[in-house]
Amino acid sequence: MLNNTLDKALRKENFSLEESLLLWQKASTAELMYVANELRKQWHPNNKVTWLIDRNVNYTNICMSGCKFCSFFCTEKSPRAYITSKEEYEQKIQELVSLGGDQLLLQGGMHPNFGLKFYTDLFKTLKSIYPQLKLHALGPPEIIHISTLENISYRETLIRLQEAGLDSLPGAGAEILSDRVRSIISPRKFTVKQWLDVMREAHKLNITTSATMVFGHIETIEERILHLLYIRDVQNEKPEHAKGFISFIPWTMKFNGTQMEKYNIKQQPAAEEYIRMIALSRIVLNNIPNIQPSSLTVGKETAQICLHAGANDFGSIMIEENVVSPMGSAFKFDKEGIQLAIREAGFEPQRRNQQFEFLN
Repeated sequence: MLNNTLDKALRKENFSLEESLLLWQKASTAELMYVANELRKQWHPNNKVTWLIDRNVNYTNICMSGCKFCSFFCTEKSPRAYITSKEEYEQKIQELVSLGGDQLLLQGGMHPNFGLKFYTDLFKTLKSIYPQLKLHALGPPEIIHISTLENISYRETLIRLQEAGLDSLPGAGAEILSDRVRSIISPRKFTVKQWLDVMREAHKLNITTSATMVFGHIETIEERILHLLYIRDVQNEKPEHAKGFISFIPWTMKFNGTQMEKYNIKQQPAAEEYIRMIALSRIVLNNIPNIQPSSLTVGKETAQICLHAGANDFGSIMIEENVVSPMGSAFKFDKEGIQLAIREAGFEPQRRNQQFEFLN
């Protein structure tokens, strides 16, 4: 039974929840890594591992979501509250360009008063500072929030943002795509269906997206797998002309100093469990070309092993990161370090952009 399932994986066929669980429960780590690595070579036969230069800028930390795993957010009245100024953006963009980058990963809190005009004005301002700038910006929670404030559809919201300069949409706010989990750790956020519906509309508009998963807290293995299946199925629905989900990035939850500490979660997933999740992701997500380990949360060595377990991308040098790092993650690279890490793992580093186009 297991051998038949492994053979099915090598043929890139769709897996059910039951088959995926069988792989997780019965296949050895070596078997999962072998199959995932063979699939990786089918997708990427050139032995190259991609990486990019971008900057993560948070436009505000004021957020009404109140997620229990987040120590970044605050209220409008907090002494920590801020809204990034035009002058600060100019400085950050200049630093990014000086390092050879041209993309902002632009995210922040769901500000109770930031409607569509704030974001369209911001995008136009950023493009006026540096016209070549690419905006990998917001995420489904912000799209839903803006749509609710403006009483317009997700599609209309995305069109207006696209016209103002949105280039691609991150997979932010997915956490675990389980309404049971979300009702506990992020009860003010939106439902699984709403998150997926935003991505469906983005794909129809030819907006390239990514997908994420944050695991290692109160979710079950079944919920992790269902998360993968939801993403795979939405990718299967995308129009033929659209890239849809171009990449998938799972990372482990860090919750030092957050409300999650009260759940007394004793042990974060070990390196082997993370590697197995990378491998399973490559197997189940048979229609998503790029898998990226989160070196920020699991460290260089584990991320390097993941390159032999289905992953083909090493992510960004992370010029700036303000959300995850304060909660217990501090693994970052400069551009020399990330290329060295790729070479140490036995691969050729290849710089890319957000569309996974190779750059010199």
